[in-house]
Order: sequence, then structure tokens, then C-alpha cells
Amino acid sequence: MDAPATLVQGHGTRVGFYSNSCLQVESIVKSTVQSHFQSNPRIAPSLLRMHFHKCIVRGCDASILIDGPNTEKTTPFDSKLIGYKDIDDAKTQLEAACPGVVSCADIIALAARDSVVLTNGPNWEVPIGRRDGWVSLASDVDANLVGGHTIGSTACQFCCYRLYNFTGNGPDPSIDPSFVPQLQALCPQNGDGTSRADLDTGSARKFDTYFLTNLRNGRGVLLSDQTLWTYPSTRIFVQRFWV
Repeated sequence: MDAPATLVQGHGTRVGFYSNSCLQVESIVKSTVQSHFQSNPRIAPSLLRMHFHKCIVRGCDASILIDGPNTEKTTPFDSKLIGYKDIDDAKTQLEAACPGVVSCADIIALAARDSVVLTNGPNWEVPIGRRDGWVSLASDVDANLVGGHTIGSTACQFCCYRLYNFTGNGPDPSIDPSFVPQLQALCPQNGDGTSRADLDTGSARKFDTYFLTNLRNGRGVLLSDQTLWTYPSTRIFVQRFWV
């Protein structure tokens, strides 16, 4: 999209924001996500991360969808997401049903929830009523975003540096030594950086706490994930949710 077309009118978010203006908003988003998920399960982690990545940068305002040079969408991290067409599909259907009413920001938030549900995660009511943003800058994107990595995969280019000459003397010592050969097989040195490795080894298609078990065991694929366990200030949160 060239720019978000809708500015939601209202103050604050709440469950049922569109109950008087677009009652079918959640059913349309849900059916769209389900349809795309059936043809490509990778859409679930992509939509979940789209929501996480967007909310950390200038808030949950859908500016990740804006096309153009040097926008968030052009960064190495956000350009790899595959959910843009799915959001556009839902937006097209909603514009036909309720022209000029539903924001893209709310569509992303609902799609993220529906993606979690489709991967056996919890369900919850989503407060809606977000406004779409008009500013999208690649320079705002944090390369160390961590969110929703219990499902999905990453390109080898984002983890390969940990596997061979991390400190000048072999792999990253925070990786479980028995896990290194498995990752090296998936991501050979000087190999194809676009090859992919599961972020949650052993449970990449299920939304669960096994991702935290992997971190505890030194099996975080991304350094930014593994530091959630190695840093004392964040380890407490892993311990709180790990079972």
C-alpha cells in the first residue's frame, strides 16, 4: 500500500470497537487468515511477527505496510515477512463490506491473534480502535526485535555468524555444543543465506513454551533470543513462563 487509507475515529481501544459500524470485521479477518494458513502455514509466524515488529516501532499503527524507499518494509527483517498480501486481502474484503471504517492496524492485530489460535495457542479478545500511521522509516527498525519466535523460522544469514568464527575461536559458546552440528548442517559456512532454520527446534509449528526450554538449554537460534536466557535481567521472565 502507498499509505494507510483509514484513520479510525475514536479515543482509545476497546473490544467491540466496530460493533456499530462493521460487525463482521473479526469474522472476515479470521476467515482470510484461515484460508491463507491452509495453503501456507508459514503465514502464521509471519503475521505474528508483523504485529510484534510494528508495535515496537512507533506503536501499533500499520506503518510497516507503507511502500516506498527507506520505509520499514524495506529493511532486511521486515522485507522477509510474507504476510503483506494476506493483510491486503483482508483489507480489500473489509473495504467492500464496510468502506473507510476498519484500520489496517486493527487488521494486523486481529490477524496476529488468529495466527496464534491456528497454531494451537491461546485465544483472547483483542481491543481494537487503533489509528493507522503515516510515517515509516527504515532507520526506526531495531535489528534485535524478539517476539513470537515460538513458531516459524529464520534465514541462515541472521544466525550463521554464530556457528563458525564467532569469537575468532569457533562457534558462539552460548550455543549447546551438541546443537552446533545440527545448525551447521542447516546453514553451511559460505552457503545460501536464504536457507532457513526453525527458530523453535522441535516445535516450530506450535505456539507453546518449548521455545523457552530451548533457550534454557542453549538452543536459541538467534543471538537476540538466546540472550533472553544469558542476561540475568531477562532470564527472570523466561523462568516465569517456562514450564
